[in-house]
Amino acid sequence: MSLNDLIFLLPEIILATGASLLLIAPVTGLRDSISAKWAMIALLIITAGSLLACSWAVPGMEQTAGFARMFALDAFSIFFKLLFLFVVAIVVLLSDDFLRESRYSTWEYYSLLGFALCGMMFMASGVHLATIYIGLELLSLSSYILAGYYKNEQKSTEAAMKYFVLGAVSSAILLYGISLIYGVCGTLNLLDIARALSTVVSNDALMFGVILLACGLCFKIAAAPFHVWTPDVYEGAPTPITAFLSTGSKAAAFAIFVRIFYVALPGFHLDWSMVLATVAALSMIVGNLAAITQESVKRLLAYSSIAHAGYVLMGIVAMNVMGLRGVLVYSFVYVFANLGIWSIVLMMKRHEYAGEKVSDFEGLHSRSPFWAFSMFVFLLSLGGIPPTAGFIGKYFLFYAAVQAGFGWLAIIAVLMSAVSMFYYLRIVVAMYLRDGKEADVTASGALKFVAAVCVVATIVFGVVPNDLIDQVSSSAKGLHNKGAVTRNATR
Repeated sequence: MSLNDLIFLLPEIILATGASLLLIAPVTGLRDSISAKWAMIALLIITAGSLLACSWAVPGMEQTAGFARMFALDAFSIFFKLLFLFVVAIVVLLSDDFLRESRYSTWEYYSLLGFALCGMMFMASGVHLATIYIGLELLSLSSYILAGYYKNEQKSTEAAMKYFVLGAVSSAILLYGISLIYGVCGTLNLLDIARALSTVVSNDALMFGVILLACGLCFKIAAAPFHVWTPDVYEGAPTPITAFLSTGSKAAAFAIFVRIFYVALPGFHLDWSMVLATVAALSMIVGNLAAITQESVKRLLAYSSIAHAGYVLMGIVAMNVMGLRGVLVYSFVYVFANLGIWSIVLMMKRHEYAGEKVSDFEGLHSRSPFWAFSMFVFLLSLGGIPPTAGFIGKYFLFYAAVQAGFGWLAIIAVLMSAVSMFYYLRIVVAMYLRDGKEADVTASGALKFVAAVCVVATIVFGVVPNDLIDQVSSSAKGLHNKGAVTRNATR
């Protein structure tokens, strides 16, 4: 391993080492949950600092690849890594009350979060299918355990078991697809795959491999018809972990989805675009229609996340600059809206499963006007209503689909967005038009901070989106250049 390779992997090495130390810390006699929290926060700060230092130390990031061309440190990966670090930092704050009151190990919890983050960071930088697969499995294995962290709760253990079994099947399908692609191309490097495919006009084994690869990735983003695990896992997992799965985990899957299909497979866009377009349409329809009948807020938001997976797939199907920017913008703004919603849900806590019913939000406006307003803003953002940040994300994605000739898909997306407002407004009606309950909202300082940051970001990026768009354009530039190179190679 060369010095350059160490520079490329320095944030991941620090994170993996720190997560391992967190795991063995109780053996040394450290059992204080406060110490564990601050140790995790320190680890995140050090990792973020090392990432920024490495990005400044490496020139020409748009074309930078190291570790035998398996790992990239480009603007695209740095954008997602910083987003992942932010998500995990917020999840740590959301977990404060949960861990203080629970009887489960705090150090193990933070260690698993650290390993999951490490897997996500490998996924964002992977330019080799082996690297991507290893990162994905590290994230998945950590997520299975975190989903079942209520060890003595039936719903939690059931959720973890379903997640594990279906996740193992999807991983096997994904690995089989990768093996078929390797058999045709003779390589797992994304750029080399694109070059190898430049001489392939049609190959059944290749297309079968691409479809299996897409199926495995669609499971990770909870796209229909690979979504059956989502409602049960969201409902059974601890609420902070549900927040993590619905934001960081999905964003990581979107990152590798974009990198694989945009860099390695643009020459076969016409072959797989209609398949993914159908999955996107099905996800939007199934997710939004199924959410209408839900009384559980967790299950409602689970079906909502399935629909949002369909929206993001539109940017991948479009395979243009607008679509690439749309995926990045939407991943960013979706994080704020979702984390904000989960922070409000946690404020409704009355038992281990927080704010589970829509009825729990009845009269929230009279008890806590600001948090009711914040929830309203987050729901508007998920619905894509201006002037929230969610409108900017959906604008990019819808316009990209129209620009790429998928106008029918954009029409479905607009109609399903209107449907989504029906069930989002059910929560708004409960908050503002129904009599409240006597119990006060339980809002710790950490929850208040998270909700306030998210509501400000959701409004600011919706009203003044220029800085976000500029940053996203810069982050997408390197990947767009690679995509342009591979498209030219396949002509």
